[in-house]
Amino acid sequence: MSLLMQPQPTLIEQLSSPHPEPAKILFEERLSDSPFVERIWRSRSERAGTFISLATIHWEMVVSRHQGGISLVVRGPETHASRADCPSDGEWVAIRFKLGTFMPLLAARHLLNGATTLPEAAGTSFWLNGAAWQFLTYENADTFVDRLVKSGLVMRDPVVEAVLQGQTADLSLRSAQRRFLYATGLTHGAVRQIERARSATLLLQSGVSILDTVDQIGYFDQPHLTRSLRHFIGRTPLQLLEHSGDEQMSFLYKTAPLC
Repeated sequence: MSLLMQPQPTLIEQLSSPHPEPAKILFEERLSDSPFVERIWRSRSERAGTFISLATIHWEMVVSRHQGGISLVVRGPETHASRADCPSDGEWVAIRFKLGTFMPLLAARHLLNGATTLPEAAGTSFWLNGAAWQFLTYENADTFVDRLVKSGLVMRDPVVEAVLQGQTADLSLRSAQRRFLYATGLTHGAVRQIERARSATLLLQSGVSILDTVDQIGYFDQPHLTRSLRHFIGRTPLQLLEHSGDEQMSFLYKTAPLC
């Protein structure tokens, strides 16, 4: 299986290009009972254009439908905000996996800031590990994940949660860091930075002042917050507080804080 990487420049680097028209995307999401799944979401676009893809610590399996075509893409974590194109009249269904969940066939470090499209088998299926799989739907995503787990194609490393909780006494620091990086594609420090920026974004969007956000999230000062949000979110604190900026941001939701 070839890995079709899609590395993206940071949003700061992209701002030198002409400002494009913003896309309009409608999102819906739900929780899952699966310990492997963070969220299941779907969306559709009502207008073509661009949107801001936020940094995220999670990888996803995304089914895309557009102009009669269908494909499944495995997207890795993203370490910076970037501008992404969106067609009109597109539909997407996705499983966002919990931190620590991984596919042995696709090393997380190879998916970082990139994606791979799985080969199509027939009109309603794709190839994975030598077998044809039916494309997932919003309704059967939990069953789809159960099949992946039973087939050994998706696993979860408990060391990741142990690192987040600071409970790795049974492992050396190097071993814990190595397993964390293998399962997530990210360092523990990178995970904390990304999640902190996303939490700050939600506070600002809810009306919390910039200085209170600095204090609550634990930034050194306002310039530190600004640098973080520009890099990971593609917005300044004032833009988030005032809900300004033409381009829509990608999927964002409130989560429990990581340790």
